[in-house]
Amino acid sequence: MVPERFKDLISTPKRNGYASLHTCVIGPKRNRIEIQIRTREMHEVAERGVAAHWAYKQGEAGEREGRRYGWLRELLHILDQAAGPEEFLEHTKLEMFQDQVFCFTPRGDLIGLPRGATPVDFAYAVHSHIGDICVGAKVNGRIVQLKTVLENGDQVEIITSKAQSPSPTWENFVVTGKARAAIRKFVRSRQVQEYAYLGRVVMEKTFEEVGYQYSDKALKGVLKIFRCDDTDDLLAAVGSSTVTAHDVLVAVFPGLKEELERGEIGTKVVPLAAARKERARGKGTPGALPIKGLTPGMALHYANCCHPLAGDRIVGILTPSKGVTLHTIDCPTLESFSEMPERWLDVAWDENNPEELVGRINVTVINEPGSLSALASVIAKNLGNILNLKITHRATDFFEMAIDVEVQNVKHLSNIIAALRATPAINSVERARG
Repeated sequence: MVPERFKDLISTPKRNGYASLHTCVIGPKRNRIEIQIRTREMHEVAERGVAAHWAYKQGEAGEREGRRYGWLRELLHILDQAAGPEEFLEHTKLEMFQDQVFCFTPRGDLIGLPRGATPVDFAYAVHSHIGDICVGAKVNGRIVQLKTVLENGDQVEIITSKAQSPSPTWENFVVTGKARAAIRKFVRSRQVQEYAYLGRVVMEKTFEEVGYQYSDKALKGVLKIFRCDDTDDLLAAVGSSTVTAHDVLVAVFPGLKEELERGEIGTKVVPLAAARKERARGKGTPGALPIKGLTPGMALHYANCCHPLAGDRIVGILTPSKGVTLHTIDCPTLESFSEMPERWLDVAWDENNPEELVGRINVTVINEPGSLSALASVIAKNLGNILNLKITHRATDFFEMAIDVEVQNVKHLSNIIAALRATPAINSVERARG
């Protein structure tokens, strides 16, 4: 035996799970021969890693095929979900050059994931369907957020619901290519459905304005003009504002082109001030598009300039490749759309919508110890959740800051503002406009 060349890695295995006995001896012609002694289970770890060894130890059927070709199945899954070669490359790069963490299912199965993985990544690693209907997770028996970063040895239980579907926001924190590809595929398919729904509403409104009743049959004759395969494709193009309802109407009724251009029929330009007065009196609300059929982040977006809340009088602006963007009726940004009535859409809140939205307030706080604590306490006591806080101006006596607060509706935000105004440490509070 060669002195000091014996290692007992069974009593003290490496952190990655590797265990073996090593020694070195002098062989024929004084050549050194290294000898490694280990059980077959230890050999599985040495040759294929901890996760492959776990499958071996559990005696799963077809484990050899799973070890050899599991990575290929994952690659084919990503290829099936990706929209194109660039996206496929992006997803596969996510799987490469990353350290791994190993987590357990409640049954004791081991799942290998890239470092930084979340319960959503874990859910998609177990099965694509589990990922799609994931609503929550327990890590080591404790309920955690879906964006929680998993650690080595965590036991993860995924909570599912048949009513759940992937959220577009998941893509902001997942790290595995499989999860990101599945989320993007769902978002693309759902966007097309919502764009088609929105496009149908816009076309019905446009047909009604010129005295016609809308039908899908009327669009079939103009599909080739817009290079669409079917009416749903054309409606989705209208909903995403890549094709205007005016162009479709002229294609269906060529004889209306001159009248539309002269403004004798169809949507007319209405002074913005007059439109705001009508909405303030409640006019224009009947027949408005309920936003309950649209998903925020897909075909529906909330304007960052005015942060509309349930209870505000709102108007929708059709935005190319985004669908409809909601603004409050007094939003200064609407001035830039005053000459484009074809992009305006009458919308109404869904009264049964439980979704919480973000309201922005501008606050002036006295610069003294405890002021920020008092501000946060008042918002918390009124069941508001601070999402973001930014100091916009700093002076010797006062701080001015913009605060984004998650609230249920405009009444909820008004209650928080009233409570803040009654706080001695707060000098002034106003809802942000523009």
